Amino acid sequence: MNDLDFMKIAYQLALKGRLTTSPNPMVGAVIVKNGKIITQGFHHHRGGPHAEIIALEKTKQNLKGAKLYVTLEPCFHFGRTPPCVNAILQSGIKEVIIGMIDPNPMTKGKSIAKLRKAGVKVKVGVLQDTLFQMNESFVKYIKYKMPFIVAKTAQTLDGKIATRTGESQWITSAASRTYAHDLRNEFDAILVGINTVLKDNPGLNATRKSLKKIVVDSSLRIPLSAKLFKKTKAQDCLMATTQKASLKKRVLLEKRGVEIIVCPQKNNKVDLKWLLKELARREMVKILIEGGGQVIGSALKEKLVDKVLVFIAPKIIGDQGAVSSIDGLKTVQLNRTVNLHKLTYRHIGDDLLLEAYIK
Repeated sequence: MNDLDFMKIAYQLALKGRLTTSPNPMVGAVIVKNGKIITQGFHHHRGGPHAEIIALEKTKQNLKGAKLYVTLEPCFHFGRTPPCVNAILQSGIKEVIIGMIDPNPMTKGKSIAKLRKAGVKVKVGVLQDTLFQMNESFVKYIKYKMPFIVAKTAQTLDGKIATRTGESQWITSAASRTYAHDLRNEFDAILVGINTVLKDNPGLNATRKSLKKIVVDSSLRIPLSAKLFKKTKAQDCLMATTQKASLKKRVLLEKRGVEIIVCPQKNNKVDLKWLLKELARREMVKILIEGGGQVIGSALKEKLVDKVLVFIAPKIIGDQGAVSSIDGLKTVQLNRTVNLHKLTYRHIGDDLLLEAYIK
């Protein structure tokens, strides 16, 4: 086995923490001596020991002359845990192979320099592109203090999410709906517009974790009986509103424990960019926008979306009056369209799932 093989093992270990590490990155570590893995570990959850420390503490073997494979540069600073680089230096490890440099300015390149200064051989960039994609939400959060935004929609082949009368259940197959439901587990929060709540009354729950539910509702029209308040903690429900909202309604929601975020207005609506910055400040790193078309359209118009997921059912409504999956961009010139790249697709049940990044 070579460096790439061992780093792939570290990568697979890191993925085990994908539902629980946020706002921290996913990290895996493998320690090898004489060509054999003697210990390994991954970061389980925020506040817990890092992957390197778990791997080091799992063995009593002498690590002098061993190699450490770690997907992300070991931390240099005191945060929720002490610096990993110090423990590595104390272990006797002679070589550290790092997948990618930590984008956090408190560590970026500093641990690498410290290891090299101490005589430890360091190699950087093994499986780098794959590891960057794995932690793309963490990278954006650290660099720009903004959450990584994924917009998801389920539509017909002609881009409709409901008939002109509002009938929308069900556009896609049961297999797609199950997949989309499970997908929520990978996010810190799910965001929808008030029209989606009023028309569909979704629960917005994940299957394996509690996540924040955010409703963009500039006038607080949300019914107190909305399904999203059920099977969840009240404090996990956040209403993003404006000064237009009824004070009486706000008090009623706050008495229930629902959090109200009063946002500045932009074009008489909630300022989405301001809201997302506020959510990042609250350590929400990866957010799923599930609709409706106006919220997704506004987010795209403001250049706030990083990635789109489009479930396409083999159906055609064929009505200009039907509800479109994305609305509000008002594009009149083709050179001003939202362009996508890195497009991939797969079949889920009878449907097609397209994934792409905003260019």
